[in-house]
Amino acid sequence: MRTQISGKQIDVGNALQIHVADGLAAVMEKYAQNPTDATVVFSRDAHNYVCEALVHLPSGLTAQAKASAGEIYAAFEACRDKMEKQLRRYKRRLKDHHRDRVQPVEFGGASGYVLAGGSQEEEAEPEGLQPIIIAEMEMRIPKLSAGEAVMQMELASAPVLVFRNERHGGVNVVYRRDDGNIGWIDPAEQG
Repeated sequence: MRTQISGKQIDVGNALQIHVADGLAAVMEKYAQNPTDATVVFSRDAHNYVCEALVHLPSGLTAQAKASAGEIYAAFEACRDKMEKQLRRYKRRLKDHHRDRVQPVEFGGASGYVLAGGSQEEEAEPEGLQPIIIAEMEMRIPKLSAGEAVMQMELASAPVLVFRNERHGGVNVVYRRDDGNIGWIDPAEQG
């Protein structure tokens, strides 16, 4: 597993890099065989250290965790524990998913846009209904089953996931509802 460990305006020394690589490798060996690569980024948030970890699994899914603490080692330990809990929860499903899938998850390209939000203090009325685009970026849309999409959303701790349904190729959405359940939007084909 390739592991990239870095810091945002923080010097990440050799001892921390070795500790992170060994700790992450132990979790991955136990719950996710042969992950392709991992990225761990440390940063500061006021008086706390923040650790964000992202691991790409061989099935094409991604595990993601984030934690903060007063000390940098404690931030990594909390982040590693969160990732371990996620992987433990999904271990059987991850292994079954990898065994059933002949090809890795396919990704399609899409454009993503950041739109300007209307401020409360706007002086003039907008001239049209077209939003102002602040940024444009390339997005990756995975081709998954609905069950895999829910698992990916949970592993990434995301509130919503857009995916292409591998059964019929249509764009679908899974999201966490306010009542704690999962919502799934599968638009019907209009003929």
